[in-house]
Amino acid sequence: MSSDAPAEPSLADRITKDEPKQSWADEVNSPATEQAPSKPATDIPQSDGASGAFGGSQLQEPDYQVQVKLADMQADPNNPLYSAKSFEELNLKPEILKGVAGMSFRQPSKVQEKTLPLLLMNPPKNLIGQSQSGTGKTAAFVLNILNRIDISTPEMQKSPQALVLAPSRELARQICGVVRLMGHFMENLVVDAAVPVEAAQRGRRIEAAVVVGTPGTVQDLIKRRSMNITKMRILVLDEADNMLDQQGMGDQCSRVKAMLPRNIQIVLFSATFPENVVRYAHNFAPQANEMTLRHEDLTVEGIKQIYLDCDNDEAKYDTLVKFYGMLTIGSSIIFVKRKETAAKLEQRMSAEGHKVVALTAAFEGSQRDVVIDAFRLGHAKVLISTNVLARGIDVSSVSMVVNYDVPDMQTGPRGPSVADPQTYLHRIGRTGRFGRVGVAVSFVSSKEDWQKLMDISAYFHSEITRLDTSDWDELEEQVTKIIKSSRAGSNFKGNASSHAA
Repeated sequence: MSSDAPAEPSLADRITKDEPKQSWADEVNSPATEQAPSKPATDIPQSDGASGAFGGSQLQEPDYQVQVKLADMQADPNNPLYSAKSFEELNLKPEILKGVAGMSFRQPSKVQEKTLPLLLMNPPKNLIGQSQSGTGKTAAFVLNILNRIDISTPEMQKSPQALVLAPSRELARQICGVVRLMGHFMENLVVDAAVPVEAAQRGRRIEAAVVVGTPGTVQDLIKRRSMNITKMRILVLDEADNMLDQQGMGDQCSRVKAMLPRNIQIVLFSATFPENVVRYAHNFAPQANEMTLRHEDLTVEGIKQIYLDCDNDEAKYDTLVKFYGMLTIGSSIIFVKRKETAAKLEQRMSAEGHKVVALTAAFEGSQRDVVIDAFRLGHAKVLISTNVLARGIDVSSVSMVVNYDVPDMQTGPRGPSVADPQTYLHRIGRTGRFGRVGVAVSFVSSKEDWQKLMDISAYFHSEITRLDTSDWDELEEQVTKIIKSSRAGSNFKGNASSHAA
């Protein structure tokens, strides 16, 4: 909106407060409709063609009067960012340590502290690693890659030695950026992205020591002999549970692995690992060292989780528009279930003068790159997306995530939809990155939505607080305080760590 536009009225001005609104919880828990919570399904792939699920958190209300520093969190053994070792103790190459220092990393996070000694040991061992969103998993496998590759000769500089597979082009491009940043002082390091490209680029060869791509494109490149794999040393699957659980993508990953040398190191990382996927992961990465968590320990520190009751789908839209002022304090992602919903919201909100952009799997690759880059740079502050961006995407300015649709999944072709806790965790994990704070807001427009959200809350032993929409002054004050404290926290030492989270 233009700078000379009249100031938008407060939430209190935009919503009547004649009487308190009845909660969907009241209806669900009334004697006539009381029912046992349904069991959330966590092992069924998404039906919208986008990435799969995430998980919630056991959260405490932050004290707005106390600024928690990242160093304080890392000194707390109970915090997922806790660390007791230095990067120097890991025997990394000097040029890598220089890159780490240049990113303002002070000490490893817990996942880095626990997994890097296992990753770096010789002879190399496979690893299955799990940790909360935003705690530095990407940096862990990138440091291992950089320390193992050989770029001492022109031939090796052009020979793919490390391959990272990711579920989306956005995540693949992001990981490429992390590799380049952490390897900034490694002379002659070449990194390339193997993602779907326009027809004019399809004949090119991949000549880089580190390759990051999507499984289908990588499989095609190897088949066409456009990527030499004889020197390959490391295979990493990021968001591995989603990669192995989805039928098509899991098959592609297995085929890529079968094409590579047998003695490579296999590394699987994700924030969530459902039991059925763990069994498959053990077959994919045999005799692997493991670092996994119970699902009730999958906390996302610093994210205030709330939900709002809405009468129906139209009321959800009205509430979203009223939230617009808070959405633009930092940056925000609005998650919907279907690409049609994303397109409709973008069209409708843009027509009303709100600056939003949408990103779904229906977009062409180059279009998706333009949209996500604009969002990263802050040119667009509100992004509407399907679950295509739920996994791994790290934009440090994101202070709010809105679950416009409560995440769920079908139990079968004709089965009922049930709660999807893992998608929820991955979605809300787009904020609260590496010690920052944020807000996750879920819109509830039916008793079924409410039940699914409560199932998610129970699954993670987390609290998702209902805020009464009859007191929007209080709601606006709470949400704004959290978002502003997040922006203040972006100046913490170690803030660059979020680029590798």
